[in-house]
Amino acid sequence: MNIFKKVFVGFFVLLLLVGCGAPKIEDGKELLFKMKGANMTAQELYEDLKFNYGFAYMINEINIKLLNQEYKTTSDMKQQVEAQILSAKEQMGSDFAEAIQYYYGVSTEKEFYELLEMNLKKSMAIKDYALTLVTEEDIKAYYDNIAIGDITAYHILIKPDTSAIKDTMEQDEKDKLTKEAEDKALTKAKDLIKEIDAASNKLDTFKELAKKHSSDGSAAEGGKLEPFNRGVMVKSFEEASVSLKVGEYTKEPVKSEFGYHIIYKEKQDEKGKLDDLKEEIKDILAEEKVANTTNMEAFAMENLRETYELEIFDPEMKIRYDNYLNEQKGITE
Repeated sequence: MNIFKKVFVGFFVLLLLVGCGAPKIEDGKELLFKMKGANMTAQELYEDLKFNYGFAYMINEINIKLLNQEYKTTSDMKQQVEAQILSAKEQMGSDFAEAIQYYYGVSTEKEFYELLEMNLKKSMAIKDYALTLVTEEDIKAYYDNIAIGDITAYHILIKPDTSAIKDTMEQDEKDKLTKEAEDKALTKAKDLIKEIDAASNKLDTFKELAKKHSSDGSAAEGGKLEPFNRGVMVKSFEEASVSLKVGEYTKEPVKSEFGYHIIYKEKQDEKGKLDDLKEEIKDILAEEKVANTTNMEAFAMENLRETYELEIFDPEMKIRYDNYLNEQKGITE
């Protein structure tokens, strides 16, 4: 149970106890406690808790109720959450209970499940809201300028050999050895490109070199990759592959976090018709909006609150809610 629920459950239990024969002061308010020169009523406790904890608790409860109404729990959702919990248990081992308390603020597996389920539904709300922001003009522009047909390519990966680097080394020594390993890998990749340059049958030579030198899993197949499109490969690999003409290979090694790549572009299919790709493009553009908008969650949840016609009747809470929305959306007055 999170801190807000713990505080409020304890408070309402206390209110019930206060109501059972508790003494009252002159205005009829029930006393919570009294001492010489001071006392506290149940109403004062309520106002204090409302000010300090009530707003965050209210927002949390609103979000939970909205998400549960908009996204009914499905068997697929359950499987996703259960898979996340299983993965967490495998990573955290015997420290699972302590870890979820420390990192997520929950004390039981049930609470952890509920938290992950809400996070999943929240991500669905964000994606659905982002989809509403994608226009027909956006889709057409993406299709005309960015969409491509599937690419078939061969690939050689030269990874820097960092086996000499030990955890016990000073950082300066690690950096030095890393640089040496990267330089060596780059030199090797450039030498392989020279061999391809000199070959009469460049693709056959490329395949043989891939089998001998590539660190990628495709080496046994001569470096041949499954057909791919945008969003599958790392950015530098994607950009290099798209820019190549069919039958060309990269004349300089392409660097990524995996090492140095040499790419041979064998084929590129014609892209499909706009009507056939529209939904796929819309998904891509929505995901880009989510990734590039830091406050998308705030807008998505506000959209849900408007859809379900949320009204807040407490004047103080209403003011705090309006300020909260502006703050979440990055609006300052």
